Amino acid sequence: MTHPNQTPIPELYVSDEAAAALKHEAGKLPSWDLTARQMCDLELLMNGGFNPLKGFLTEADYNGVVNDMRLTSGALWPMPITLDVSEKFAEGLEPGTDIALRDPEGVILAIMSVTDKYVPNKAHEAEKVFGANDLAHPAVNYLHNIAGPVYLGGPVKGLQAPTHYDFRGRRNTPNELRAMFKKLGWQRVVVFQTRNPLHRAHQELTFRAAREAQANLMIHPVVGMTKPGDVDHFTRVRCYEAVLDKYPSATTTLSLLNLAMRMAGPREVVWHGLIRRNHGATHFIVGRDHAGPGKNSAGKDFYGPYDAQELFKTHEDEIGVEMVDFKHMVYVQEKASYFPANEVPEGSTVLDISGTELRRRLREGLDIPEWFSFPEVVTQLRRTSPPRARQGFTVFFTGLSGSGKSTIANALMVKLMEMGGRPVTLLDGDVVRKHLSSELGFSKEHRDINIKRIGYVASEITKNGGIAICAPIAPYTATRRAVREMVEQYGAFVEVHVATSIEECERRDRKGLYKLAREGKIKEFTGISDPYEDPQKPELRVDTQDVDVDTCAHQVLLTLEGMGLIGLN
Repeated sequence: MTHPNQTPIPELYVSDEAAAALKHEAGKLPSWDLTARQMCDLELLMNGGFNPLKGFLTEADYNGVVNDMRLTSGALWPMPITLDVSEKFAEGLEPGTDIALRDPEGVILAIMSVTDKYVPNKAHEAEKVFGANDLAHPAVNYLHNIAGPVYLGGPVKGLQAPTHYDFRGRRNTPNELRAMFKKLGWQRVVVFQTRNPLHRAHQELTFRAAREAQANLMIHPVVGMTKPGDVDHFTRVRCYEAVLDKYPSATTTLSLLNLAMRMAGPREVVWHGLIRRNHGATHFIVGRDHAGPGKNSAGKDFYGPYDAQELFKTHEDEIGVEMVDFKHMVYVQEKASYFPANEVPEGSTVLDISGTELRRRLREGLDIPEWFSFPEVVTQLRRTSPPRARQGFTVFFTGLSGSGKSTIANALMVKLMEMGGRPVTLLDGDVVRKHLSSELGFSKEHRDINIKRIGYVASEITKNGGIAICAPIAPYTATRRAVREMVEQYGAFVEVHVATSIEECERRDRKGLYKLAREGKIKEFTGISDPYEDPQKPELRVDTQDVDVDTCAHQVLLTLEGMGLIGLN
């Protein structure tokens, strides 16, 4: 008897002959270059990972999903899968138009028949899907500051899957996994979803889950998009492969899931359950705060620790996957083994290392005990995260024109070069304008592009172990956040707010720019006719009024030393 999780599910690909003919026709169609998130979504649409979806959501389906977690067919589906595009691209498109969906290299992956074009209420989407319209949530920030303003809906015809050059043997479509489970005779499969490296507590948790469910185990990590600041997927997969030897090979497999997570907590876990059902799972491990994004603007967790488990349990029958709920695992010193936190023998010594503490130990080159993680995993993490004093970093000065940013930046550069050890690059505003952004004006859009270019160069310098010093005005919170996320993939980002008052900046104004702005001769001038949004939590705030440059630069050095990035000895 074949178990339901082993019969093939519908894919959206057309035949090879049809794909060849459609590719020829697609050359004449309007083309949309997919973003990284849309690439992940399209791949899972085409290979059946998002079954029963047949394409990007129509307006009616979108409204049903946002408000009630239901498609118009009545099927359970908690996450809006939308093709967000620019106003300019949407302008000429009428329902009934076909568009070509291309990867960043221009390869046509699919053709979409546009049936719907609509402008969503993003604040409402944030409230309903993520529980709050709060920019501290990475997906809400994405929604408002990265995603396009217009959504297109309609079915897609898949022409070819996106190409992945990494870990090809570990990437499986839903139907490939279903066929594999059938061949191996695996009737019961418990899935462990992860976006972090695996440590001993995870191994213990997964062993217990497989035992409890009397099932084989599939470790199914997300390698598409996770939370900004997470360990990159190359490092994580090397960690998973290192740990795989600790599992019995006949009952455990590792497969990679190219999913763009939204970190939506309760809704996300229902979504993950449906995706895993499509991939042939019968059981799904759900731990504390599954897919939680961390703290909100008020410093509280976005979701309660067991909210995700409760919502999953409510819809378990319809999801078609059984939940295996697991509590937080901790190490009991006297027993030299792991226990669920609520089963610890009385009077025992509990040892635990949080994610924050692990990052601190890596950053400072401190010991990571074997009871916590496997030496092989620690070796991989140390390769990617050497101690901070050997990492690249970016110092990003922001403040009004005339606040003293460039002067302090120059002084800091000289002091860091005097210390030696790492190459130092000053990305001065005027130099960047000349060499990277000579075609840009000073509109809000162009200033944002300029800052993002600076951020991109700074992230490359940081990635390669150098020090980047940037000193643009950078008046907008969202743009500074985008730059921080770019840089923090590779090293530390140190924001320095040069908080000199506008009165003092005007008093110093040698070029007479403020005067021209007040006379209306310079449009969109920061602080006069365009806002400057003060950073809320910079790593350092300095005011150059009545304080000399050397003192300000030294304050920055002390901050860098305090963060472990340099040694002043």
